[in-house]
Amino acid sequence: MTLTGQTTSTHRAGGGVAQRLADALAPFVGSDLPVRLEAWDGSAAGPVDAPVVRLRSRDAVRRLLWHPGELGAAQAYVSGEIDVAEEDGWDLDAALTHVWDVIAERDLSGIRPTPSTLAAAARAAYGVGALGRPPAPPASQARVRGRLHSKLRDRAAISHHYDFSNEFYAAILDEQMAYSCAYFTSDEASYTLQDAQRDKLDLVCRKIGLEAGMTLLDVGCGWGSLSLHAAEHFGAKVTGVTIAKEQKAFIDARIAERGLGDRVEIRLQDYRDVPGTFDAVASLEMGEHVGEANYPTYASVLHDRVKPGGRVLIQQMSRHGRGGGRYPGGGPFIESFIAPDMHMRPVGETVAFLEAGGLEVRDVHALREHYVATVAGWLERFEAAAPRLTAMVGEEQVRVWRLYLVGGAMAFRDGRMGVDQILMVRPGAAHTLAPVRTR
Repeated sequence: MTLTGQTTSTHRAGGGVAQRLADALAPFVGSDLPVRLEAWDGSAAGPVDAPVVRLRSRDAVRRLLWHPGELGAAQAYVSGEIDVAEEDGWDLDAALTHVWDVIAERDLSGIRPTPSTLAAAARAAYGVGALGRPPAPPASQARVRGRLHSKLRDRAAISHHYDFSNEFYAAILDEQMAYSCAYFTSDEASYTLQDAQRDKLDLVCRKIGLEAGMTLLDVGCGWGSLSLHAAEHFGAKVTGVTIAKEQKAFIDARIAERGLGDRVEIRLQDYRDVPGTFDAVASLEMGEHVGEANYPTYASVLHDRVKPGGRVLIQQMSRHGRGGGRYPGGGPFIESFIAPDMHMRPVGETVAFLEAGGLEVRDVHALREHYVATVAGWLERFEAAAPRLTAMVGEEQVRVWRLYLVGGAMAFRDGRMGVDQILMVRPGAAHTLAPVRTR
């Protein structure tokens, strides 16, 4: 039976590798395979109308044996040992969606392997010649060491992702290099991702009440989209901080090109080391990286760096549901390949942290659906540039990013992750915040 309850045919290719593996996987998937499995020996098993998953190497089985579930599958996929055939109406998005639907329908998320099922899996691996030492982690997998969220480790974690290649990011992001959720205000065909990012930057600047001559601290400034926009279009004097060297070099070049040296200063500096006070503070999708234990420090920095009566805005991703507690960074793949040490939580818990830090929360603006559209724009640009990106960084990194973008869009689409703009004021001085200014 398929997920829709319609009868489907299943091909069993004798005693080949695919069928042996299908039999061993049955206790873990609760029934027949949700995919059609094609193995390196030419054998196949599973529904003929399901997504086709190709095992190109015994190493794929070894990885799954040593790291059952998402991490092993991701390692095998980015290494090219597992592939998803994009045919018969299936692509990576559709295939992963189908598997997630099966997990939900069969309630597989709570299944834990027993000694007997693990022994059976080991016997199956031995039977197909795949029992052995674990393959080395893919080169694209993060390797960070040291005390969690120490300044040294944070620099290494950020460098892994953000110092990857400015040219690579430029091929995926919009012209403003905004690497955060956009704000879509039109459904017109002529309305682009760049328009939506511009509208997001405008929205942020309006919410924090920026006017010419005001000072703004941009915490975790990325490639400078907000810093440059606030200076160019609102006349603000901006200090941006990042701990990614490649980002600072990129922004400094744009500052020089646009003649903004008197209005924008970018510092290679940890957020905990920023001195002084500012008229307004903003931080776009940086709070996820500070860690659970350090979040009170982050909230205190936001409070202390803005003047009494000044506004603070953060845009931050949230995570909830069954996986949120075990994998606050987004899951084994994201935590191992994309953003090591990232920590997300339900938005209500973040609000509580910010209030405990002394800030008055005035508005929480949910943007989850906007992230679905944002990632769709990034993925479209990514696929169009895929041959050039492969020549630039190699096939493995391209596979990492394809899985990252497709999986991220699914998480926001299905509500496993969210993103919100949280607008706050530091008490201690008179302020006016009319409701119309918050949207």
